This record gives sequence, C-alpha cells and structure tokens, in this order.
Amino acid sequence: MDMLKGDQIAAANLTDWRKLAQGLHARYLIDDFGAGARFAVAVGEAGDTLGHHPSVSIGKGYVDLKLISADAIYRDGEGTEHVLEWVTQQDVDLAQRITEIAADHKIDADPSSVSHIELGLDTFESATIAPVWAALLTGNAEAQGHGSPSDEIRDATGRVPNLWFGDADEDELTRQRFHIEVYVAPEVAEERIAAALAAGGTIADDSQAPSLIVVADQEGNRGIVCVDTSVLEED
Repeated sequence: MDMLKGDQIAAANLTDWRKLAQGLHARYLIDDFGAGARFAVAVGEAGDTLGHHPSVSIGKGYVDLKLISADAIYRDGEGTEHVLEWVTQQDVDLAQRITEIAADHKIDADPSSVSHIELGLDTFESATIAPVWAALLTGNAEAQGHGSPSDEIRDATGRVPNLWFGDADEDELTRQRFHIEVYVAPEVAEERIAAALAAGGTIADDSQAPSLIVVADQEGNRGIVCVDTSVLEED
C-alpha cells in the first residue's frame, strides 16, 4: 500500500491524532485501568475487522496508541519502489474508526500531549558504524535499514528509540554528535521551547523552523524539537 504524503494525512482531519516521525499517535484519557482495557479490546476488535492493528500502551490515566504500516511503498524519483515504515490509508482508516470507538466509550483524546523520541548520530560513514549500533541497541543485524532506505536502526518490536544517522564531515567529529530528537504536536512546540529557554536553554539553530529547532543547554549539549509541518493544513 502506498505511503501517504502530508497533505493526504491532513485532508483526513484526524482530530484525535498527530503525525510524529513516521507514524500517527494518539493519547486517550481514562478514569481507571479497566476502562482502558475495555477500550483497548474494542480497538483490537476494530483492528481485526480491518486487518491492521495499532501498538497500545496503557498507563495510569491514559491509553497511548500508535499507527504505522510496516510495508508502505515509497517510489523515488526514478520510480524505484522502497518498502518503508510509514503511514498508509489503512492507518488513516483505523484512526478514524478508533476516534468513533472513543466517542462511544465516552473517552476524550488529548492530542497535544503526544510525543515521540528518536536518537540522532552525525557521522561521515554510517554504513561502517551502523552494524555496531544495530547490535548494541537491538541485538539484531536486520535492524539496520529496517523500514528505511537508509542505514537507520529500527527495532521491529519498538523496544528502543530509532537511531538515524545525519551527515557530518570528518573534521566535525570533535563536536557533539549524539542528540535527542523530540517530536511533539504542532500546537505545543512553542510552549515546549519556551519552557526550555526559561530553564536556561538557548536556541542554537532555528534556520529550519518551525519543522526543526535546535535547543542547547547551558553546557552546549543540543536537542531538537521536531514538528511535522507537512500535515498542517494551509490557511
């Protein structure tokens, strides 16, 4: 099934969901674990009907859901097909159904609270070092390039954050190369950055704002606040 572009996801008007990194994320607020379990069962039954399921996490006061397709098809400029982990129509269809289920269960969504963490490592030779990180993070060599046309490390079970490799020149290897990427809902990005600045951080690079804003702590360590602006509807 073809991967969906940002404007196609935006057109679906998924009010309960936010596109973070590769997938769709939602948080639903619950009064107790039993309510969350019943909701999860109903979501599972809907997934059985559609032949597709989300990942589910139940915690105190919330149910977190993530939708992503492991076999999304991406066609590059030359027409070559690549199999990716990305959002497809089946994710959108199930997200819409889950929204209906939540309404039936009288469970409210809290889309502004969703977040997703990934790791970034700048390198000039990702193919050389990726096998080491695949082994360290997952113990599985197949994690290298899993669901990605790059050397990115992705654990198929979702136990650890994805690790992607950015480009760096060999003479840049003395600077900070590992960093955290924090994907947040668009409506809370400014608030998150403001909180970091109020705590003593500084903006190190906003040249790609609002998609990517680099924030540094007092020692110069950097993290990136990420927003998928491709899914934002234009005025």
